[in-house]
Amino acid sequence: MKKTRTKGENIRKFVLDHIDKHPNDINSVAAKHFGITRQAINKHLQNLVAEQTLIESGNTKSKVYKLAPLLEWRQAYNIGSKLAEDVVWRNDIQPVLGKVLDNVLGIWHWGFTEMFNNAIDHSGGSEIVVQIKKTAINTEMLIVDNGIGIFKKIQTAKHLLDERHAILELAKGKLTTDPKNHSGQGIFFTSRMFDAYGILSGDVFFSHQFSEPEDWILKNDQFSSGTLIWMKLHNHTARTAKKIFDQYTSGDDLGFTKTVVPVKLAQYGKDELISRSQAKRLLARVELFKTVIFDFTGIDFIGQAFADEIFRVFVSQHPKIEIIPMHAKSEVMHMIKSARSGLKS
Repeated sequence: MKKTRTKGENIRKFVLDHIDKHPNDINSVAAKHFGITRQAINKHLQNLVAEQTLIESGNTKSKVYKLAPLLEWRQAYNIGSKLAEDVVWRNDIQPVLGKVLDNVLGIWHWGFTEMFNNAIDHSGGSEIVVQIKKTAINTEMLIVDNGIGIFKKIQTAKHLLDERHAILELAKGKLTTDPKNHSGQGIFFTSRMFDAYGILSGDVFFSHQFSEPEDWILKNDQFSSGTLIWMKLHNHTARTAKKIFDQYTSGDDLGFTKTVVPVKLAQYGKDELISRSQAKRLLARVELFKTVIFDFTGIDFIGQAFADEIFRVFVSQHPKIEIIPMHAKSEVMHMIKSARSGLKS
């Protein structure tokens, strides 16, 4: 009897863990995983619906399931001299999050205070809205301001080509429009602490998912002004803020010394990465780090000049900086090796 109960608990856990990715076919996915009938899985689904853990919609042949919110909360704040992120965290956000694991609370504490403070100090807006939705598995938070827009502000302050170029610089880390008061580490580390993290501003959407090392951009036509920050975290993750910090430090050096640069962010549309100008854009500010990892995920080809500028010219000029290619396909790696062969011994 105990074995049967344990199997049922495992089925329920599997359903809840995979429902986000399989809202339309969780029945068949779970049935295949456990080697039982879809009818058996359906009983568990109906129990979860009855318990209000899942929400069911659609007809019998095309039912859709999603996690039911345990709570939904929203609050608007006027930006002014008395608005402080630590006070909002202590009085509002922490009580809403409720009892969670210490490491989970630590991640939310870092992420919220960093992003809320950015909106206070940099948005140029008059209002910040915070929304929280919590389910049995995940918690999501939105922080929305009505200011100038983060990508537009970075583009203007740093004299960049466009908002996409601003995202490339943001992804590297150590980028701030106010170096006297901000280190430029907040967004970089926050984006890597959460299971999913996104920024929507103007017509561009930037996202980083913990399970996928690359960052990516989507064009958007529905958010014309301000900045929207989206963060999502599993309620029982074992991740800690310290583990994330440790990934980007070198040995006993507690500084932010390592970065991962998503090479795909330098690619516009179907343009191939072939020129030295493209490489120089990718290399901007990487001399601030001791270790730079270029992630070639999604890149099928690079030109000789592009590879030469990064892996011979830059390396020759900055011998103390470690340059590491990652996820490079064979054709890309061939170009990298060819460029490196030109280095003087």
